[in-house]
Amino acid sequence: MTSEHSSQLYADLPLTIDEAGPEAGRPVLVLHGGGGPATVAGIAKHLAANSHTLTPVHPGWHGTPRPDWLTGVDDLALAYLHLLEDRDLTDVLVVGSSLGGWIAAEMAVRDTAQRISGLVLVDAVGVHVDSAPIADFFALDPRAAAEFSWHDPDRFYVDPATVPADQLAVRQANMATMRVLAGDPYMHDPKLLRRLGRVRQPALLVWGESDRIVTPAYGAAYAAAFGDGRLEVVPKAGHLPHIEQPEITLDLIDEHLRRTSGRV
Repeated sequence: MTSEHSSQLYADLPLTIDEAGPEAGRPVLVLHGGGGPATVAGIAKHLAANSHTLTPVHPGWHGTPRPDWLTGVDDLALAYLHLLEDRDLTDVLVVGSSLGGWIAAEMAVRDTAQRISGLVLVDAVGVHVDSAPIADFFALDPRAAAEFSWHDPDRFYVDPATVPADQLAVRQANMATMRVLAGDPYMHDPKLLRRLGRVRQPALLVWGESDRIVTPAYGAAYAAAFGDGRLEVVPKAGHLPHIEQPEITLDLIDEHLRRTSGRV
C-alpha cells in the first residue's frame, strides 16, 4: 500500500504525508533534510517492504503551507509527536537525515508518552560541538556545497545553470524555509546536547566518513551524548550515505529496526 495524502494536524497546518507498507507493520517515521523528501525516498521504500512508513513533507518545503507560528525545529518536533498521538502509534522507529535527524532528537527528548522505541540519525545536525563546528552551508556556492556533502562530488554535482527555473525556485524556497527554522542559532539547539542523556531509546547514528558539513567527530560527540547511543561510520560516503552507499546504510538501519522492536 502506498498513498500520499494530507492530514489536518492543526486547524492551520495540513500535513502532506506519503504512507507505504503493510498497515500491521511496525510504524517508521522517516524525516527528510533540507533537500526534501526525495532524499529519503530510498530509505522509506526499503523499509516499507515490512514496516508501515510515514514520510511527511516538512511544512514550507515543496510549496506546502507553513503557518507563521511554525518558526523552529522544536515546533516540528511537537507537531510530529502530535501526529503519532493522533494516530495512536507506538513502538515507532524515527529515522531522520540531517535536519530530519535533529527533529528526531528533539522529538525523543519530549516523548513523555514513550511512543518512540528507537532512533536512527543519519549525519544529523542539531547540537553544538566546540571541537567540530557545523559548516556554514548557506555560505557555500553550489560546487563547494557538493565538495562538502559528497564523497564523490563529481558524480553528484549539478550545475544550477542546467536546472529548470521552476525546480530552482523550489530549491530556493526550501532553503528560505530552512533559514527560518534553523538559521539562528545556526543549525542547532544550544540546549539539546545536554538533554540527550535523558533519552533512553537506543539511538543509532550513521555517518558518512567524508561528510564535511558535520564530520564524524561531530557524530561521535552526538552519539556519546545519548543515554544509549552508537555511532557507525560508513566508508566512501558523505552527508547522505543512504544515497552514496545504500546497501551498507540500509543494513545498519535494518539491524537497528530489529534491535529496537517492542522496547516500549
